[in-house]
Amino acid sequence: MGRLRTRTSQFLIDIAVLMLAFFLAMLVRFDSNVPAPMFRQLMIVLPYVVLLQYAFLSGFGITRFSWRYISLRDAVRIFAAISSATAVLVALRLASPMLVDRFAIARYGIVPLGVLLGDFVLAFIGLSGVRALRRMLGERLASRQHTREEKPKVPTLLVGAGQGGVLIAQEISRRPDLGIRPVAFIDDDPVKQGAVIHGIKVQGTSKDLVRVAERHGATQALITISNAPGPAIRRITERCKEAGLKVKIVPGAYEIVGGRVNLSRIREVAIEDLLRREPVRLQTGVVSELVRGQPVMVTGAGGSIGSELCRQVAAYRPSRVVLVERSENALFEIHAELSRRFSELEVVPCVADITDVTRVTQVFRDFRPMIVFHAAAHKHVPMMEWNPAEAVKNNVLGTQIIADLADELAVERFVMISTDKAVNPTSIMGATKRAAELYVQALSTQSATHFATVRFGNVLGSAGSVIPIFRRQIQEGGPVTVTHPDMTRYFMTIPEAVQLVMQAAALSQGGETFILDMGQPVRIVDLAHDLIRLSGLEPEKDIEVRFTGVRPGEKLFEELSNTSEGIERTTHPKIFTGTYDSPHLPGLRAQFDTLAALCATANPGSIRQALAQLVPEYEDESLDSEPPARTGRAFRESKPAGTV
Repeated sequence: MGRLRTRTSQFLIDIAVLMLAFFLAMLVRFDSNVPAPMFRQLMIVLPYVVLLQYAFLSGFGITRFSWRYISLRDAVRIFAAISSATAVLVALRLASPMLVDRFAIARYGIVPLGVLLGDFVLAFIGLSGVRALRRMLGERLASRQHTREEKPKVPTLLVGAGQGGVLIAQEISRRPDLGIRPVAFIDDDPVKQGAVIHGIKVQGTSKDLVRVAERHGATQALITISNAPGPAIRRITERCKEAGLKVKIVPGAYEIVGGRVNLSRIREVAIEDLLRREPVRLQTGVVSELVRGQPVMVTGAGGSIGSELCRQVAAYRPSRVVLVERSENALFEIHAELSRRFSELEVVPCVADITDVTRVTQVFRDFRPMIVFHAAAHKHVPMMEWNPAEAVKNNVLGTQIIADLADELAVERFVMISTDKAVNPTSIMGATKRAAELYVQALSTQSATHFATVRFGNVLGSAGSVIPIFRRQIQEGGPVTVTHPDMTRYFMTIPEAVQLVMQAAALSQGGETFILDMGQPVRIVDLAHDLIRLSGLEPEKDIEVRFTGVRPGEKLFEELSNTSEGIERTTHPKIFTGTYDSPHLPGLRAQFDTLAALCATANPGSIRQALAQLVPEYEDESLDSEPPARTGRAFRESKPAGTV
């Protein structure tokens, strides 16, 4: 009811402004002395002029705008709408003599051009003015309300005077209750030096940060560069620490929506910020063409990668998303989230284990997906060393079931999520993922379905990953345990990994193993030190870092490709393909049957030996045979010349 009253009030005000503008334009045109016959003519024309102008305002969407948040962009649209209406009126005015002569139209329809042009100017000023006045009054009222509970204001440096910084400064000025008093901008752009933005001066670059902080007595810095790469954030954070400043950050560009920034999302700098890379630039056209209107299935839909796949797939408006997940709690969470965020989308939750061929076949036949993202897998290296039969059943035989059904039921595209641990594997988990890669590749040679694999390294924030473990150890007072001082890993955020998975799916022609550019590997001990410092503590002084030794199945460094794979570019700069000879499908199936029989006996030694025969590069210290010579190389060494 309140919203209806607001809409009605806005409608009446707009009509009144348009009528007043026309009336004032008439007075100006005739110097306040309008001849009586002309006045009567103009009063007859007035309703038609106003209705035409309002129709254009509605057509340009202006009547749906919130007056409280009018912006320059809204003013431009008002200008365009009134200009269009005036152009129509002027065209009718110029054509009116001909219409009068040919159709004997009454001459009271002829409006002086001066009135139309004056009406254009006054209508634009009036419509923009009442909206700007509403915004000013709203901000003043909000400011008074916030002032009643105003906090002590913290002198703060705003680091970054770009779009994010401007919006932050604007929002802070509206919100005295935030307790933030901006004292200066810091920006490395020489062009911006000395500029004043919302009353705040740009007073130096990041090199001057300590000096500027001391001059103004700042105690806090707010990083407002929404897309700054990790090295830049690290450099700024170190300068702020040198100046004794507490550091906060705007998480990312996604926080700035519609020209507004959500200050409640500002937070402490996190390790993900220090590892942040340049944003992925998706070729959204091809991804949208792939997904829009198609039924899509995601296995492992409740996991870290699977759930993000569901979110990003849903955003491209498929006809249906089928969620396959054996954990009912995880399935409930992602189903509830998608149903809430995408209310018009059909979201189908299916409790199913990918090793249950009867259940999975039923799901495929009932919902007929055309695109399958296969993310279901056991991923924890130490756990799979203890449970090799379960690793084989889920990662190998489960993948075989899903892939065979995709082939049998003519799914258009099948994309399997793999891992860098599948390259020269030293663990059961890695060997089983490599076996799954081989099967998908072999099946692609005999199927109309486009089969592909996407291989990448660790993702930040996934369940059981090293970062949550380190955080918990720091909260408990230490020690932080690292297996080896030289251990390195590749890291990528979950959204970035999933974006590239979807991009790779769109690029697939069938049979590829796509390899994502993971950037530079990170030393795990450095990661531990960063997390300790971000917690306001010092490594070794406040929190001990203890080396515990490499666990079974672990490698000191991971590889994304090996020397038997040729690495080729794709049309996307962060996606490469590995090329190699396809294995023989009938022989592979026979070996899978052997593995299935061994899993029934649960004999770990026999399972390891069978995996070693299936994946010759698999190294297992528990096997009696000599391990094959290593042929691996880090992906950073295997990229084509010129890649970063």
